[in-house]
Amino acid sequence: MRVTVLTGGATAERAVAFAGASQIVASLRGRGHEVSVVDTTAGLLGRADEERLLTSAVGREPPPVAELDERERAFLSNGLAELAEVRRADVLCLCLHAGKRLFRAAGVPVPAWFMTPPPVAPEDVTTALGWPVIVKPSRMGSSVGMTLVKNAKGLDAAVDLARGYDREVMVEQFIGGREVTVGILGDVPLPVGEIIPKHELFDYECKYTPGMSEEIFPAKLDPKPARQLQELALAAHRALKLGGYSRVDFRLSAEGDIFCLEANTLPGMTRTSLLPQAARAAGIEFPELCERICRLAGNPGSGRGGITS
Repeated sequence: MRVTVLTGGATAERAVAFAGASQIVASLRGRGHEVSVVDTTAGLLGRADEERLLTSAVGREPPPVAELDERERAFLSNGLAELAEVRRADVLCLCLHAGKRLFRAAGVPVPAWFMTPPPVAPEDVTTALGWPVIVKPSRMGSSVGMTLVKNAKGLDAAVDLARGYDREVMVEQFIGGREVTVGILGDVPLPVGEIIPKHELFDYECKYTPGMSEEIFPAKLDPKPARQLQELALAAHRALKLGGYSRVDFRLSAEGDIFCLEANTLPGMTRTSLLPQAARAAGIEFPELCERICRLAGNPGSGRGGITS
């Protein structure tokens, strides 16, 4: 195949994008494919630029969330995503409110929530959701701007933080329990994984700081809830009309209830990212995963199939 890998960009995650791209490019070339690399801010890269940018990025980590400037925050907004002609499904997933409504219509359970412009009245939270709650921007990734609020005292600060990233703020019921995730490849759910963060939430720091979370693939679950999670992940994937691959995140409560948190249309793609770990648990090593994703892009209807346990 002839494959073009898009990477880079103008956000704080530019170096991380190069780190992932370096592994994808090496894997595809190792399987005999002709690969070119395009930096979305600079254009087609020659081999010298590839060597400089991709190699230098390996091992780099995202900056602290406080260092994301307004330009970088805005890059992830729904409006600029539309201008950049991002797939509609990606826009829907960045807009958490729209994604949740589609999940609910498809029968995928989600935590209760409401959208509001600041200020948020504590009595509204008490009546609609109860405590604790999650406060987050409507259109941000990587858990940026997200806060767990346990009582009314912390509400204003959490809303102010979220408001710094988006004019719309989501206030969501907090679901205690286990954090689990299901990758989708084509139209097939991969084995369920569990994430055990050092914090109460799988937040920005836990996602991007080595040693701040434990990731278990496959998760230690009984067959019935594991299959339910896979079925719900596939329903969420289809509700957003996704193709190729995605990753759907859930909370599994102590009572055994399942709640969908979000779908990731462009999940991390280094060898140690969650989706590649799920694929490895299904017997699909990273180079083969990269190749399968490329083939699905060229033949998006070819991925339908059963569930991988």
